[in-house]
Amino acid sequence: MKKLFPLLLLPLFFFGCAETSTKALVTISPVNNGKALQISGFDPAIINEIGRDSSATAWQTLMAVYRMPADTTLKNLQPVQPGRYVIKENVVIFTPDTAFSTQQTYFFRYYNFEEGGTLTDLIKSHSKPGTLHYTDLIFKQ
Repeated sequence: MKKLFPLLLLPLFFFGCAETSTKALVTISPVNNGKALQISGFDPAIINEIGRDSSATAWQTLMAVYRMPADTTLKNLQPVQPGRYVIKENVVIFTPDTAFSTQQTYFFRYYNFEEGGTLTDLIKSHSKPGTLHYTDLIFKQ
């Protein structure tokens, strides 16, 4: 029995390491004649928890809108587009303080705090522990 024990643990180890992905696809789309941005695809529990805090700072830790600079290598240095976040039926609506310009390109950055937390994520992404994983979605009015 002692010889079989390690063989029985091996399938359990691989089964335990298997990843199950139920991630929803985050999407953005203009609403209200391009005056606001609809954001969908986030876990409703996370959205509702952040929604309890009315400050924009709480929302910006998960998602934020920025103006795209002419030199795209400077994307990480852009200030956040100020605005108001509202939840409607598990969808977030972002309305900027200043209307979106029709000639300006913007990007929506959202952070995925779940990625990068496991050893498998670190190996796959070749990233360092503690780095934030984000995705940028580009849009223009």
